[in-house]
Amino acid sequence: MSKFGFHSNSSPSVGVELELAVVDGETFSLANRSNELLAAVPPPFASACKHELMQSSIEIISCVCQDVSQARSDLSSKLVVVQQCAERLGLGLWWGATHPFSHWQDQVVTDDQRYLDLVNLLQEMARRLITNGLHVHVGVDSGDKAVMICDRIMQHLPTLLALSASSPFWEGRDTGLHSHRSKVMEGLPTAGLPTLMRNWSEYVWLVNHMEETGFINTIREIWWDVRPHHNFGTVEVRMCDIPGNLDHVCGLAALIQCLVKFLSDEIDEGTYQFDCHPMMVRQNKWRAARFGLQATLVDTFDYSEKTVPEIANRLVDQLRGVAQELGCESELLFVREIATGVSWADRQRDILDKTDQPRQIVQQLMRQSQIELS
Repeated sequence: MSKFGFHSNSSPSVGVELELAVVDGETFSLANRSNELLAAVPPPFASACKHELMQSSIEIISCVCQDVSQARSDLSSKLVVVQQCAERLGLGLWWGATHPFSHWQDQVVTDDQRYLDLVNLLQEMARRLITNGLHVHVGVDSGDKAVMICDRIMQHLPTLLALSASSPFWEGRDTGLHSHRSKVMEGLPTAGLPTLMRNWSEYVWLVNHMEETGFINTIREIWWDVRPHHNFGTVEVRMCDIPGNLDHVCGLAALIQCLVKFLSDEIDEGTYQFDCHPMMVRQNKWRAARFGLQATLVDTFDYSEKTVPEIANRLVDQLRGVAQELGCESELLFVREIATGVSWADRQRDILDKTDQPRQIVQQLMRQSQIELS
């Protein structure tokens, strides 16, 4: 078995990855033109813009940041450049976790051996991955702690999904869900909620076992809703749909950074390992995917039902001191506004109700997501 180490971080640094769809500037349908777009991005920005599985999507990555304000500034500068490149090519960037009307069968796999191998292994389950998410990395100091935090943060993942849900439509149909992306992802054999792991050694054994038996081609094909990332030395939270603008991204990133730091501190100080029943997390994830901000979630401590705003407000109150320490208090407080506002899924539905034109969903929300030059 191969041995891989965990790259320790001395501080709870934060990194943010945005998956965004590439759309045609006139029809607003998905456009298989990521090769052109990424080729047009100049250095030094090009290294932060990556291909995704399909040519109708790209990923924009922040640098390693000490606080969310730095991540916002970094991402803003990159987004402005990519937006300008897209506009010159007659393209746009769609901030939604699924596209309202384009079909997955029409999307083209990126010509990269890793992606081709993945599609060969997973077949249609990979080809239908026309989804976009928000991934947030937070630095931790050991592999054992990363595994422990992944376990303890699971009870909070459904709240993050409810706050970010932005995928009500699939191939021109209203799915009735707020996050259809989360259900598409669960079609993969190594996605969804992670398995229980007790320490870093067990995680290493599990990854090696899956590779050696051909279940996965590489460790990069583990897409759990939260996972340790050994190269970066982080806990990577992958639960969220991509929200509709950078303000919401930063609010969610602050909440995640604070949660990881809070749990890390608890572990350092010594705390009883509370065993949250896995079925409660699964139940809450379904409720969040189905109802979004209107969901009532089961409290994993006393099994009472609470609304998303109630849970979000309690978390903000609990984490406010941590946020002050991390320098992201204003971004964390914005989570209250997210929780009591209109979800991105409902905004999409409202536009369709008013216009009866699916392309208007993309056109109007793209305009709202644009990063303006300062």
